Amino acid sequence: MKNLLPLQCLDLKIEACRAREFEIPKQKGKFEVQRKRLLAEIQEREGVLRALQLEQRECESEISQRQTHIVKYEQQLLSVKKNEEYQALLHEIDSLKKQIAAKEERIITLLVELDSVRERLAEDKKRIDAELKGIDRQCAEVDTELAEAVAQRQELERQRGPVAEKVEASLLTRYNRIRVSKKTGAAAVPLNGSNCTGCHMTVTPQIVNEVLAGKVHACAHCGRLLYDKDSFHQESVRFA
Repeated sequence: MKNLLPLQCLDLKIEACRAREFEIPKQKGKFEVQRKRLLAEIQEREGVLRALQLEQRECESEISQRQTHIVKYEQQLLSVKKNEEYQALLHEIDSLKKQIAAKEERIITLLVELDSVRERLAEDKKRIDAELKGIDRQCAEVDTELAEAVAQRQELERQRGPVAEKVEASLLTRYNRIRVSKKTGAAAVPLNGSNCTGCHMTVTPQIVNEVLAGKVHACAHCGRLLYDKDSFHQESVRFA
């Protein structure tokens, strides 16, 4: 058992590294949510700008069309002979000029709004660009943390072979089988009086006595290997 406990200590550290490797990338999830929110904010601002620019172009196009119609009607004035037709053309020209004036007023309003939107967009882009760079830095830190966890696990796995070779073959087989069945946590646990510290169930007095005498036994309830914690150096029984 004295050779098994250092192996278990290594395995628990490897297990902790694997857990970190699984959890660390999840940190990027919240950063991606923030990134999407910021990009959506910019797209919304740009959408407002494009809508105003489109309306401005439409107003300018409508003004141009009406001016073309005015020229056409003014040419027709030179050829009409009836007063009613003449007055009708004048009325149409006057109506078109009023429509043009309304569109020109709208363009002036749009130009003011466009200046305001462009200014705000520039400020938002500056702010959001800084926030995105901050997110990139945090993601890079996550990547570094993940790489460190992987490197630490690989180093521990490199150390495991020589440590495992010191464990008696049959005991190692039992230990590995228990670890596979339990998936996580310690496969060998200390007694606490007459209780298994793995499942907290009571162990028979005979088993307790034999474990205290150095014999390897498994808990009848949870299957974990039992040992007397006072029989081994504390450093060998440190579980993370």
